[in-house]
Amino acid sequence: MLLTSGQISMAISSSVVFIFTFLLFLSGYVLQQQTVRSLQAAIKPQPITVPPQSPVLAKHFGTPPGHSFYDKYLASNRPKGGWAKVAYVQLLREHLHVCNALMLFAVLEEQESMAQRVIIYPKEWDRQAAGQKAFDPQIETSRRLLREAAKRYKVMLQPIEPMLKVRGADSVFPLVGLLSLSAYNRVIYLPPSGLVLDSSGLDHLFTLPMESDMLGISAGPEAEGTLPSVVLLSPSKESFQATLSSLDPDKYDEEDFLTKIPLLADLPEDQVHVVAKTSSLRFEDEAFDAADFMDNTSYVQISDLNMLGPEYDMTRQLLASAQPKKPQAKKAWQDVYEKYRQGRMDVCGLDLEPAPKSAGDIPETNEQPKQRSRDH
Repeated sequence: MLLTSGQISMAISSSVVFIFTFLLFLSGYVLQQQTVRSLQAAIKPQPITVPPQSPVLAKHFGTPPGHSFYDKYLASNRPKGGWAKVAYVQLLREHLHVCNALMLFAVLEEQESMAQRVIIYPKEWDRQAAGQKAFDPQIETSRRLLREAAKRYKVMLQPIEPMLKVRGADSVFPLVGLLSLSAYNRVIYLPPSGLVLDSSGLDHLFTLPMESDMLGISAGPEAEGTLPSVVLLSPSKESFQATLSSLDPDKYDEEDFLTKIPLLADLPEDQVHVVAKTSSLRFEDEAFDAADFMDNTSYVQISDLNMLGPEYDMTRQLLASAQPKKPQAKKAWQDVYEKYRQGRMDVCGLDLEPAPKSAGDIPETNEQPKQRSRDH
């Protein structure tokens, strides 16, 4: 049977309509699938990294934190075993110092330090958080900051049980516990509170030779006492057990223990500005330059006579009495305290803590630094 011209025209029109309808359907289907996949990716729960519960940390926690910095720095400044075998470790005993640790690691991340980062804190904090019946702002703030440290700054979180039961105290987490981190060849501990201004100088300390398991670097002159502002440790199971067994729980005192740590006699010439201390600024002369101090110092320990710490909102009278007299030294002192205050707000979202009413009445004799025994 022959088709009429009308039937042929109808068939062609129908075919064209079918083809375009099919193409429209196909494009709509593809677009729909892409939208569905995008929505699935957006609402998919992110995996949660569970902190290791073992007291022995893993030997390697993935790729080094720094990447663009890696090639130009690693070649000539590689520590023993590589950057996966060294770490900055903060040992927290008080909620007050959690923000300080976060601020330190924020700078290390920003400046692409490749050393690993570890926070050790009392396991009791986790138990208190799980068992609290009412909202505790101190516990919740510490939990928030610890989560932030792990998520944003690649920090490994390690809760621990007390190592010592000292008479007159519920529990003690002695500094010697850092010697148990045998997964690392070298760890650096920065006593609170302080500011990292340039991490490259601190990174160099991972390459310094050490003749003992512990080595301290003091930022202050002899008049300031000899407690180290930075502590370097070479962990091992043997040194940890030997040092821990030598401690007397009835007489243990952290400052006494610190005075027994050997101090580095002389830093290499290119590392003389690694560590500074705010209380030492009052010994500076007229040649001191505040801008040079801020640009060329790696770490500043913030510690001053009659001052509770940079975390507190102290009275103007107390601040004025603690400041150096020389103009440039005074400016550097003020810049450090202001930078710390601003860091608490920017990194932790915290303002300064209100000072206790008795803060201005601290007797000066209670703040004198302990002197190192002449036997060490």
